[in-house]
Amino acid sequence: MVLLLVLSVIVVLLAGYPVAFSLAGTALLFAALGAAFGLFDAAFLAAMPSRLFGVMTNDTLVAVPLFVFMGVMLERSRIAEDLLDTISELLGPVRGGLALAVMLVGMLLAASTGIVGATVVTMGLLSLPSMMKRGYDPAIASGTICAAGTLGQIIPPSIVLVLLGDVMASAYQQAQLAQGIFRPRTVSVGDLFAGALLPGLLLVGLYMAWLVVLAFLRPALMPAHRGPRGPALARRAMRALLPALLLMLAVLGSIVSGLATPTEAAGVGAVGALLLAALRRQLGLACLREVMRRTLRVSSMVFMILVGASLFSLVFRGYGGDDQVRELLGHLPGGTAAAVLVVMLTMFVLGFVLDFIEITFVVVPIVGPVLLTMGLDPVWLGVMIAVNLQTSFLTPPFGFALFYLRGVAPAGVSTRAIYRGALPFVALQLLALGVLAAWPSLATWLPGILLD
Repeated sequence: MVLLLVLSVIVVLLAGYPVAFSLAGTALLFAALGAAFGLFDAAFLAAMPSRLFGVMTNDTLVAVPLFVFMGVMLERSRIAEDLLDTISELLGPVRGGLALAVMLVGMLLAASTGIVGATVVTMGLLSLPSMMKRGYDPAIASGTICAAGTLGQIIPPSIVLVLLGDVMASAYQQAQLAQGIFRPRTVSVGDLFAGALLPGLLLVGLYMAWLVVLAFLRPALMPAHRGPRGPALARRAMRALLPALLLMLAVLGSIVSGLATPTEAAGVGAVGALLLAALRRQLGLACLREVMRRTLRVSSMVFMILVGASLFSLVFRGYGGDDQVRELLGHLPGGTAAAVLVVMLTMFVLGFVLDFIEITFVVVPIVGPVLLTMGLDPVWLGVMIAVNLQTSFLTPPFGFALFYLRGVAPAGVSTRAIYRGALPFVALQLLALGVLAAWPSLATWLPGILLD
């Protein structure tokens, strides 16, 4: 029944039905069938109201709509467009300078928006025509944009890390209780933010190093561009960069330093984005209405998926699915390393058909407690999952980021070119994942210092 439940959900999702209702509807159907044939105890469903109340009273999840509001407001106020124009002019005389500018702006935009689709679409609309006009190879341009857009998965402050941090905190408590530790330690979203910072910067460094090497070896693919220089450009750069950098530093710095919770910092970010839009005279009624509408749409999607995933996990546990997963992972040849490898491969494949939100709410609560019971560090495991999901978003032929860019790319950019351009960045992400697996201290060193 557990296997049939999982397969049925996958079939319904592939049929195109909404994720939240697919999870909840399939779970209710299997609960009814199981109860009718004496295979499922309907008492498990009695825990659903308390779970929903827990979601409603969870202060951490309040950060989700606030971070979404911050990102959408920064996008609508044309800050991203100004950043791209300014940095591309600064780096224009350098070979591959426009690609490096796209990567830097993508990093900043990803950190503020946190939604892969929004970042890839925005960067595609803003930068792809400009890169093509300046003679860039379509594959290089497409791969750079897709890679920059997926940075929102790992670079804090990120909605992915907010959701994942909340789920990992619950999984860590379950794992400790299962081990007989009745005064469990906690792991917070701030810990995950601190843990993801160095791996995120490592990934950006690998991307930019690849672009520099490629520009040196094959300059015809990434020509330099001569534009206006002088003090006027420097002043423009300061006006474009300084406000955005100060806002992101205030948000991330307050969380990492412990001065504010993620929810409080998200409130600071939302207000700061409003002030920036007002200073740029972009805060009209139409702008505010559109930002609020998009924030409501994204936030509603997240919480509806959370409700559906909660119901699915209850039915999954009612059939003994968590015990079967624990049995499977615990008896793999190779021990903990093999269990981590199997889970990572499973999440990588699921990333082709499911969004990070579904994987975070459905898969992580099932496998997280099992892996943490084996003695893994929760921060390291959370960062590994985030990087892994980021890789699956970029991998042809089903990576979501590739589909997002295909939807806004001009006709002159073929799907084959998009796929070809993404492959080197997929290899770099796998390299980063291997480095993180070999040296867990990349994720655990900074949270350890901050906690001390």
